[in-house]
Amino acid sequence: MNRVHGLRERAKENKKKIILPEGEDDRVVEAASIIAREGLAEICLLGKKEDVQKLAEENNISLEGVNVIDPADHDKRQEIIDGYYELRKHKGITPEEAERSVIENLVNYGAMMVKMGLADGFVAGASHTTSTVARAAIHCIRIDKNIGTVSSSFIMEMDNCPYGEDGLFAYGDCGIIPYPSARQLSGIAVATSDLFKELFDVEPRVAMLSFSTHGSARSEAVETILKGLEKAKEKRPDLLIDGELQLDAAIVPDVAKRKCPDSPIAGRANVLIFPNLDAGNISYKLSQRLGNARAVGPIMLGLVRPCSDLSRGCSVEDVVDTTVVTAVRAHGMDN
Repeated sequence: MNRVHGLRERAKENKKKIILPEGEDDRVVEAASIIAREGLAEICLLGKKEDVQKLAEENNISLEGVNVIDPADHDKRQEIIDGYYELRKHKGITPEEAERSVIENLVNYGAMMVKMGLADGFVAGASHTTSTVARAAIHCIRIDKNIGTVSSSFIMEMDNCPYGEDGLFAYGDCGIIPYPSARQLSGIAVATSDLFKELFDVEPRVAMLSFSTHGSARSEAVETILKGLEKAKEKRPDLLIDGELQLDAAIVPDVAKRKCPDSPIAGRANVLIFPNLDAGNISYKLSQRLGNARAVGPIMLGLVRPCSDLSRGCSVEDVVDTTVVTAVRAHGMDN
C-alpha cells in the first residue's frame, strides 16, 4: 500500500497550511505532531492553548512545529466572527449568535479561516459528526458551480488486490447525500473521478453501481442511475463511464464479458459510484474492516477549497493521510 503513502512526498514539495480544529482530541494532536515532524504541511491546531499543551504532555506528544491557535486571543478573531455574520445574516443570525457559532464550534472557525485565505484547507470529524463538518464547509466555503453538488469520497487501497487500479479505488458518495438525484449522481461521478485523476494521475474508469447490469432489472432507482449517467456524459463527454452495473460486472473482467460485453469499463472500474448513502457507507466500511483496506476520507468534494471529514473511529494514521490528501488538493486548486 504505497500509493497513498506516496502522496506524502507531493505534500512536502509545496507545504500548505491546514487547520485541524479538534485540538481537544489526542489522536488529532498526535497526528499534528507527526505532520509537523515530517514536514507534510504547515499545521494549525485550534483550541485552548493550556488544554492542548496539557493533552500533549499527558500523551508524551511533541508540539514542536505545530502552531496552536487559541481563538480567545487570536488576532483575527473579530474579523472571523464578522465574516461569519456577513455570510449568515440573510438567515436571520445576530452578531451575538455568529460569535457563539464560531467560538463554541471551532469547525466553523477553521472553515472561516479557509474562506478568508488564512489557511489552505481544514480537516475535522474525529470528534464531530459528518453533518457538523459538512454544514461548516457548505456555510463557509463556496460551492463549485462546475460540479454543483457537495459530496464525499474515500480513497481505498487494498493490498494484493487485482481489481481496480491494482487495488486502488475511489468510492463516492459515502458520507453526505442519503438518496442522490440523477443530477447529484452525475456531480458525484464527475467530482470523484476528478479527485482520482488529480491524486494519482491515472485515467478514471467510472462505474455507476446498481443491483442491475444493463437492463437485467428495472426500477425507479435504476432509472435514476441511468439519468445520472446521461448527465455525467453531458458534463464530461471524454469521461470513461458506464452503468448501470453490478459490482462484479464493474470490477471483474471475466464477469463483464458475460454480463456486459460491450461495456467501455470492461470490468476494470477504479471509481465506484454508489446509488445511495447506505450502499456507499456500508461498502467502504466492509472494505476497510473485512478487506483490510486503507481508507482515506471522507474527502469532501464540490467546494472551491479543499476540506475533509474524518470518521469518529479514525486512527492517528487516518488523520495524517487525510490531511496529506487535503494538502495535495490545495496545491492543485492553486493551479
